[in-house]
Amino acid sequence: MAETVDFEGQQPAWCPGCGNFNILKSFKAAMAELGLQPHELVVVSGIGQASKLPHYTMCNTFNGLHGRTLPVATAIRLVNHDMPVIAVAGDGDCYGEGGNHFLHAMRRNVNVKLFVHDNQIYGLTKGQASPTSGRGMVTTAQPAGVLLEPLNPVALAVAMDAAFVARGYAGDRLFLQELMAKAMRFRGFALLDILHPCITFNRLNTYRWYQERVYRISDSHDPSDREAAFRLALEFGDRIPTGVIYRNERPTLEELVPVIAGKDPLVHQPFSRAEAETELKRFY
Repeated sequence: MAETVDFEGQQPAWCPGCGNFNILKSFKAAMAELGLQPHELVVVSGIGQASKLPHYTMCNTFNGLHGRTLPVATAIRLVNHDMPVIAVAGDGDCYGEGGNHFLHAMRRNVNVKLFVHDNQIYGLTKGQASPTSGRGMVTTAQPAGVLLEPLNPVALAVAMDAAFVARGYAGDRLFLQELMAKAMRFRGFALLDILHPCITFNRLNTYRWYQERVYRISDSHDPSDREAAFRLALEFGDRIPTGVIYRNERPTLEELVPVIAGKDPLVHQPFSRAEAETELKRFY
């Protein structure tokens, strides 16, 4: 059985005190809790501080282009739907550059687990406002303050009828580990938006700021109640709910694509180079 230490990778280069450290700890602990071996899963990321996480683990990884995490993760799942696939992204990487892919991954319900490190700032590129930065926040690129209303990714996911929607907080590490494990066990696309401080560039959303607002959703909440879930998703201000907000079980993309539905993964299906060459000649 795997242990947390089995997932140890390179030494992290994040700023001391960054919320990413707790996310990494929760990730390794959750994978060990699920009984997964490092070679039994793949972690995909794009560009950003959050996207460095795969390098700090010991498992199959793919580090791609900015905002293009989900297309790669989707392709991996379609080729090998027996292997768990986790997409790791930052709020800028996923909700900014990758916003279009985010929408369609939810619509397709591909069985990928998306863990978004949401620090409400662009950390790698020195502190510009991200899609989730609060209106009025002063940043290195917005000295007069952010002019736009922030994107609410959790509310967007509920509105898109995403299969699994949850919010975590890096300062509540054990609960975050629990949410990661729940997302992994769920059959379908799972969004886990993880709030965490950027101690270098975001001086507004600090550990104290979160501690005064974040709370765990009551066990009485029914995550299958979409209206109740939407009300919780819209709650972001003086109080910020964390936990499983919405859950909707429906067929996954892998169960709908005829070539792989109910069949062995493509990587295990027979392949004939001669047949492929014959097919290609039709386009010469």
